[in-house]
Amino acid sequence: MSIDTGGASTLRFKRVGIVGVGLIGGSFALALKTVKAAETVVGFGRSRSNLDVARKMGVIDQIAKGWDDIDGCDLILLAVPVGQLPEVMPVIGPRIGKDTVVTDAGSTKRDVVAYARAAFGRALPRFVPAHPIAGAEKSGAAAARPNLFAGKPVVITPIEETDPFAFKRVRATWQLTGARTVRMDVALHDMALAATSHLPHVLAFAMMNEIAERPQAEAMLSLTGGGFRDFTRIAASSPEMWRDICIANRDTLCTEIDAFSARLSRFRHWIATGDGAALEREFAAARTAREALNASLNAAARPRD
Repeated sequence: MSIDTGGASTLRFKRVGIVGVGLIGGSFALALKTVKAAETVVGFGRSRSNLDVARKMGVIDQIAKGWDDIDGCDLILLAVPVGQLPEVMPVIGPRIGKDTVVTDAGSTKRDVVAYARAAFGRALPRFVPAHPIAGAEKSGAAAARPNLFAGKPVVITPIEETDPFAFKRVRATWQLTGARTVRMDVALHDMALAATSHLPHVLAFAMMNEIAERPQAEAMLSLTGGGFRDFTRIAASSPEMWRDICIANRDTLCTEIDAFSARLSRFRHWIATGDGAALEREFAAARTAREALNASLNAAARPRD
């Protein structure tokens, strides 16, 4: 794994295609428009009303009339839920120009790479998989903002077939959005994200439903404090997107659920047996780890000379 911090201020695209103009796709478009790196942005999507909002807000310049509008795009971002990619990739694959680079924003990578290998043919070397770690619980074009990626990591997972020029161009493009790019192996990405993102979302959804479905839910939820609200905030995320992510990364995610369940069982044992020393030891270790994470995040957020 390597972290890149350089910029690419002279990079320009004549025509950018955003397939899926939601929070991520819309914010990507706005970020490029802010630094004048995109001459024309064309939006593709299933919902005309969402595309109309994107056009009205200036997120995109044109609404695609059909898939043939992919022609002429020198940059394409695939920002639809990963479950839609098996349908989308074969349609756009034959339309990818010889000088076009393609990237994506999927939260899983092994499945996305497999879809691309099956669909992109000669264009595969110009596909550079990526994953911006910059989501939010809000979705749709109306949630897009140009600074969404500022200071946030974007994981780039080039594959064996990836053309070095395409990799550099895509890396530079993500850096133009203000992001910090991190190069990582595909399998390592899926393992890491299963533990640090996919599992927390599953826990948040489960916790929210566990309380909301109880007969005393109204009274219990009226007493929630910051801890519960912070923990379950991400349960407001897109059900469709997280359904696709969990299924796509199910083997690794199930391993993480099993590991977490085993740790939770140990906590239950210590609580049931009144083992305060074990609980305090675990709590202290977790606090130390969290403080180290805070320090690391604060250091990464500080402006660089």
